Amino acid sequence: MNVPRLVIAAPASGSGKTTVATGLMAAFTEAGLAVSPHKVGPDYIDPGYHALATGRPGRNLDAYLCGPERIAPLFLHGAAGCDLALVEGVMGLYDGASGLGELASTAHVAKLLRAPVVLVVDASSQSRSVAALVHGFASWDPEVRLAGVILNKVGSDRHEALLRDALDGSGVPVLGALRRVQAVRAPSRHLGLVPVAERRADAVDSVAALAAQVRAGCDLEGLLALARSAPPLTGAAWDPVAEVRHADGGHAEGRRPEERQPKGQRTDGQRPEEQQPDGQRPVVAVAGGAAFTFSYAEHTELLTAAGAEVVGFDPLRDEKLPPGTGGLVIGGGFPEVYGPELSANEPLRAAVARLAASGAPIAAECAGLLYLARSLDGNPMCGVLPARARMTERLTLGYREGVALTDNALAAAGTRARGHEFHRTTVEPGAGAEPAWGLVHPERRVEGFVQGSVHASYLHVHWAATPATAARFAAACRT
Repeated sequence: MNVPRLVIAAPASGSGKTTVATGLMAAFTEAGLAVSPHKVGPDYIDPGYHALATGRPGRNLDAYLCGPERIAPLFLHGAAGCDLALVEGVMGLYDGASGLGELASTAHVAKLLRAPVVLVVDASSQSRSVAALVHGFASWDPEVRLAGVILNKVGSDRHEALLRDALDGSGVPVLGALRRVQAVRAPSRHLGLVPVAERRADAVDSVAALAAQVRAGCDLEGLLALARSAPPLTGAAWDPVAEVRHADGGHAEGRRPEERQPKGQRTDGQRPEEQQPDGQRPVVAVAGGAAFTFSYAEHTELLTAAGAEVVGFDPLRDEKLPPGTGGLVIGGGFPEVYGPELSANEPLRAAVARLAASGAPIAAECAGLLYLARSLDGNPMCGVLPARARMTERLTLGYREGVALTDNALAAAGTRARGHEFHRTTVEPGAGAEPAWGLVHPERRVEGFVQGSVHASYLHVHWAATPATAARFAAACRT
C-alpha cells in the first residue's frame, strides 16, 4: 500500500511535537484530506487530540508493547483509505525503551514504516547552533531519513532569518517556522495534558488555533510532497477478525470493524447483571467519559471480532450498567480527579459489585483497578477488591514484562505479556485476592489482583499483541 506519511519527531520532549503534529493534522483535514493520526509509544492523551483534529481514531504504534513486526500492519489498518498519515513521535527521536537500544523509539518506528522524518526544533534559545543540532540528528543513523525541519518557538522575524541562514545548505530544508503562542497551549497536570474528554469545548478552540498557526507558518504543500515521497509498504494490514480467528483456532464468531454498530447505553430497565439469551452476542460494557479516557481503538475492534457487542457507559453519569452486561472493561484514566463524583454514584458502584459477585468477567487497568478498590483517597469505591488506593508524590513510569500467575479471564497461567505503568497512586492490598502478574523485567515483583473472574492491574497492555486475550474474555462473557 502506498500511504503518504510523515513522522513528526523532536530532539527532546517539550520541543512542541504535539502542538505541531495536532496542528498539521487539523490543517490538512480542513484542507479536505482524510488524515490518519498515529502516536509512537503508549501515550493515551495525545491520540485524543489527534482524533479531535481529524475525526478519526487516534492510534498508537508501540514496538515494545506490540512487537516491531506489527507496526506496519497496524499502521496500514489505521490508514486504510486515507490520503495522508501523520505519526507523532515520543520523547527525543532516538530515545527508546530503557536499556533496549532503539526499540520503540521514534526512529525505530520511522524505519519500520520507511517514513520521512520532520524534526520539530525548539529554537527559543539558539541561532546558528541549530545547524549543528540538526546535522547531528540527521547523520546519527543513516537509515533514518530526516527530511525536514520545523522551527518552533521562534522569537521574531530577525530570529527566524538567523535560523534559516544557519540551516541554508545543510541539506535539510526548513518546512515551517512557528512563533511562541501562549494562547494555544493545552493545560497540563500530574500525568501530562488534560484529556480532550475533560475540556472538549476548549480543546476544539485550541485545535482550531493550532491549525491556523500551522497554516500560517508551515509549507503545507512541501510537507505533503514529502509525505508522498515515502515508498510503498509491503505486507498485509492488521485484521482483527483474522487475528481473533487465528488465536481462537478459527472458531471466533466475529465480524469486521466496519460491520459493527456501536451502541450507547440502553434504558429498558433490565437489570445490568442479567446475561444475554443463548445465541446472542454477549454485551461487554466499556467504561468511558471524563474519568476513564485511556483505551486503544484495537481493543474494541478485537472484542467485536471475538463476537461481543461493545457498549459504552460513563461511570460519572450512568446509574446502571448497560442492559444485559455479561462482561466489563474499565481502562485507564483519572479517577483520582473525580473521586468524590465517582463515589457519589452509589447505584452504579453497587451494580459493579453485583456484577463481580455474579462471576461475570471484569478486566480493569490502572484507573479501573482504583475504581474497583474499597476506597480511593478516602472516597468509597466499588469495594470489589480487598484494597485501598491513594495518591502519592511518586511517579511510577516505564515498560514492564510479566507472566500471568494464575488462570484468569484474560490469560492462562504462564502467559507472558508486555505492559506499561504510568501512575502516581499506590494500592494497599488486603487479604483475599491472588496477584495477577509476576513481573520479570525490568524488576521482579508481583502486581495486580485476580479474584474470581476479576482481573485488575496497573499494567496497560495492548491486546493487538495478544489477540487471544480478546477471544478468551469474550468467551468468558458468553458463559
